[in-house]
Amino acid sequence: MEIKKAEFTLSAPNEAMCPKDNKPEYAFIGRSNVGKSSLINMLTNNKKLAKTSATPGKTLLINHFIINNEWYLVDLPGYGFAKRSKKEVQKLEQMINGYILQRQQLVNVFLLVDIRLEPQKIDLDFIEWLGTSSIPFAIVFTKADKLSAAKVSQNVEAYKKTLSETWDELPPYFVTSSEKKTGRDDILDYIDQINKSLKE
Repeated sequence: MEIKKAEFTLSAPNEAMCPKDNKPEYAFIGRSNVGKSSLINMLTNNKKLAKTSATPGKTLLINHFIINNEWYLVDLPGYGFAKRSKKEVQKLEQMINGYILQRQQLVNVFLLVDIRLEPQKIDLDFIEWLGTSSIPFAIVFTKADKLSAAKVSQNVEAYKKTLSETWDELPPYFVTSSEKKTGRDDILDYIDQINKSLKE
């Protein structure tokens, strides 16, 4: 898939305020500082599309970007680390849960995971929740350029091994680097395949 056009559409505080059309939506989510904005900018070939920040947890709304006038890339708030009050955390959780569970147009969630870290409980819990909620998702390992190829493979295998303790069938996964554009074609081809299957 070639991305010819990528434009910001709107920021919504909840699922009900999202775009009213029926175009398929692909949501990107991960822990704060996992490299989500960089990945979105790399996928769309637009360095300024999603706001990157040195301060984790900048995305506080559901951000929609229209791609090729055909589908939406949705940037969801991160979870974890960012310094927030309990009330703010609950509000963000409600926003994320409401969107993921109620949004009819959502066809796939891309869950971003930092390849450099061993499996984190917060990510594994989120994966478990997606699974029990029957939400289609894929795992996107980020920051692969920060490790050797051998270490990347080793960490992916360790992750798969952890998941296989509770999963009979593992979700699709992609290894990416925003710096080197690794994994870009694979993710876009995956989205393209889903879009085509929706039209059949």
